[in-house]
Amino acid sequence: MKKFAVVALAILAVSLLAPAAFAQGSEPAQAAGTNWVVITAGFSMAIASAACGYAQAKASAAASESMARNPGAAGVIQNMLILALVLIESMALYTFATMFIRVK
Repeated sequence: MKKFAVVALAILAVSLLAPAAFAQGSEPAQAAGTNWVVITAGFSMAIASAACGYAQAKASAAASESMARNPGAAGVIQNMLILALVLIESMALYTFATMFIRVK
């Protein structure tokens, strides 16, 4: 598990440093037309959607299990589940809005 965390942090560090490496390009490189903003926006939307799907699945599974264990609290659990799903989905919506603001 510790190796996985180190590898994940290394990948994250490289991912965060890569935009700085490509920030300054020469005039011919800019004329070539590789639009990295569009590419990274697509990746960010894909990652946000995957994370939201996973989080919503975990929240739904936990709520279903807790409603099965305690049917008397099903109403409260359902309300909290709806609130949690709204907050989770807002992450994807914020990413979607940011993607459209950044991509021109």
